[in-house]
Amino acid sequence: MSRIRKDFSLQPESRRHFLRGAGVALALPWMESLPLLGSEDKPGPKRSAVRNQPPVRMATIFFSNGVEPAHWWAKGEGKKMELGPCLHALQGQAEDFTFIRGLFHKEAMRSTSPHLGRMPNVLSGAWVSLDPSDIRVGTSFDQVLSREIGSQTAVPSLVLGIEPNELRLEDGLSMIYGSCMSWATPTKPATKEIYPARAFDLLVGDGTGRRLDRSVLDAIRGDTQGLQPRISRSDRTKLDEYLESIRDIERRIEKANKEERIEGWRPTLAKPNMPRPADEIPQNVPDHMKLMLDLIVLGFQMDKTRIATLMLNNDLSQMNFKFVEGVKGALHLDLTHNGKAAAAEAMYLKTNQFHIAQFSYLIDRMKKIDEGGSSLLDNSMILLCSNLFDGDSHSAEQLPILLAGKAGGGLTPGRILDYFDKGDENRKACSLFLSMMDRMGVQLEKFGDASSRLTNL
Repeated sequence: MSRIRKDFSLQPESRRHFLRGAGVALALPWMESLPLLGSEDKPGPKRSAVRNQPPVRMATIFFSNGVEPAHWWAKGEGKKMELGPCLHALQGQAEDFTFIRGLFHKEAMRSTSPHLGRMPNVLSGAWVSLDPSDIRVGTSFDQVLSREIGSQTAVPSLVLGIEPNELRLEDGLSMIYGSCMSWATPTKPATKEIYPARAFDLLVGDGTGRRLDRSVLDAIRGDTQGLQPRISRSDRTKLDEYLESIRDIERRIEKANKEERIEGWRPTLAKPNMPRPADEIPQNVPDHMKLMLDLIVLGFQMDKTRIATLMLNNDLSQMNFKFVEGVKGALHLDLTHNGKAAAAEAMYLKTNQFHIAQFSYLIDRMKKIDEGGSSLLDNSMILLCSNLFDGDSHSAEQLPILLAGKAGGGLTPGRILDYFDKGDENRKACSLFLSMMDRMGVQLEKFGDASSRLTNL
């Protein structure tokens, strides 16, 4: 009987053996003649059973430098929900998302670095090393999911951005902290793709460059041949039977595909419904963002990935928002650190509204895609967040958070959840992450600074 893992560890799973080939890792059944590398009873994450219905997907959309607090609010619920000026683009979509107030990261609050101590840990709640010689954060929860369930899709997780990773220093610290919110390990950020064409190729292929029509068994043939002399006769029989069962599955999938059907749930899109983007990075920022959002939808609809993150801008962003009407020649960083000057605050609000419009676009696109009685949005969770609340004062006592979608029935949108006055133990953002991982089928006893789920979600 599977048990809930007590915490997330980066130590490799040692109780299973794998056959490996070009871009393929195939888990083997237990064999008595192979060395026992770990206890068969080792606790692992509890996962949901395979269901004959669409899988749950998760995307995180991030924008830097916080919001204008006076304009970030919501009142009421459902269709009657009133939204503050920041959320203007979401008018008419209030039933599709939950407004979450009061969640925070304790380590971010404690950090003496107002930006780089409160950015790389936005999806982990981890302590951030401020020693210039030791880049260290914590594994982000999207990468925990990627590690645990990413093997179910060609692309374990899609990590996207608009601005490149920066190599300069800020207050003596590496701007890699400000460029990455998705961390594969505490010391290594996940590779962020900013070229739409490369992201497209990743999704349209199999995520590794391996040919799609090549058998998994062909890919691991060499490793199989190397294993056979090391195992007993009975285990060789077991291995042959196991590999034949894989081959049989491949034959049935190939046959089903030719008949345009497949056992169980089938993605609603078999081939891309958008052209391959140009090789170069779009010079128009709104076009760039729209392309990346479309690629998330493509990846989800084709079931090439179920986990995605998109950074609309880096922390301390140098992005020029002159493309927004009414914003004149100002960098995002300057607009968000404005000393409460009236004219600059008005432009700050416009940048917030622009970011929310990207979130609204994604919600609208996913809501229109039918998956057999439910929409792609119904079967997803879309988290919108920033690393600060009030960018001008570097406030981190709470994070601006919206959560859209129904997670296949696991979430009830159209509400306001307020945790601000419920005490620090009951308003941890990592409790939200634990709850979201539950709905992806991965249950941990603890993540970051939280060991309990978010109430009323």
